[in-house]
Amino acid sequence: MAETGTREGRISFKGFETWYRVTGDGEGPGELPLLTLHGGPGACSDYLEPFEALAETGRRVIRYDQLGCGKSGIADHPHDTAMWTVDLFVEEVGTVREALDLDRVHILGQSWGGMLAMEYALTQPDGVASLIIESSPASIPLWVAEANRLREDLPPNVQAALLEHEEKGTTDSPEYEAAMEVFYDRHVCRVKPTPEPFRRTLACLLANPEVYSYMNGPSEFHVIGTLKDWDISDRLGEIRLPTLVMSGRYDEATQVIAQAVADAIPGARWELFENRSHTCHLEEPERALKVVEDFLSEVEARD
Repeated sequence: MAETGTREGRISFKGFETWYRVTGDGEGPGELPLLTLHGGPGACSDYLEPFEALAETGRRVIRYDQLGCGKSGIADHPHDTAMWTVDLFVEEVGTVREALDLDRVHILGQSWGGMLAMEYALTQPDGVASLIIESSPASIPLWVAEANRLREDLPPNVQAALLEHEEKGTTDSPEYEAAMEVFYDRHVCRVKPTPEPFRRTLACLLANPEVYSYMNGPSEFHVIGTLKDWDISDRLGEIRLPTLVMSGRYDEATQVIAQAVADAIPGARWELFENRSHTCHLEEPERALKVVEDFLSEVEARD
């Protein structure tokens, strides 16, 4: 079994630097490393920490903060916000793989990270052994439609506050933030107190919201950024990799969304977590890790 030491570093990318962290010193016989992609876009990788426990089974687990996010933030450096594109982040995945010699690797993406993983897989890269897609849509129009359906079940006063501030353009108001919290407590993370890695990730996002605001918008359900028309659902059949889809019953990436992804990727498997929402791996870490570990081992046994 590989040791579970850690190392951190930075990779040059587009004139800036991408921060990364590797847990584990190598792979056991027949095992492959796991590269994780965080959500947002514009969050950071702290909340993916539970997956680092998979290094104890004899594989490296890698997480990194995408450019403009967390420890890879560039808010204090001159740049053009138009650089925040899906293509940029797809290219960054390849750069990280090359820099860390991840010739053969599993890729796990959560939320936006899963969207990014699917986009990367569509480039048909060499050496990707499998995909794990946690709580990710393949269509933002479907995501918004489902979010609006979930909003209809919120208390009337919460719905009214959300609508009022979205219409006024005052989504930075404390009232809007309080109303968002009601939605998030139901559909993003149902565990209280909020797990510490998730609190740190939310702090990262609040400290530097540029990427999230530009690509997504002011909230999970008011998507007015450059991703608002993003949709790769008709291309998922091009992904020819063993794929595991994970989601929660109360997930903002609803069962309609998860089913659409699982049905469209040939041979994909869908694992539904009862009583959980958008962050299964934080809400039920032991089961999530077991599901992922079993899937990775199964893929490697076939290889």
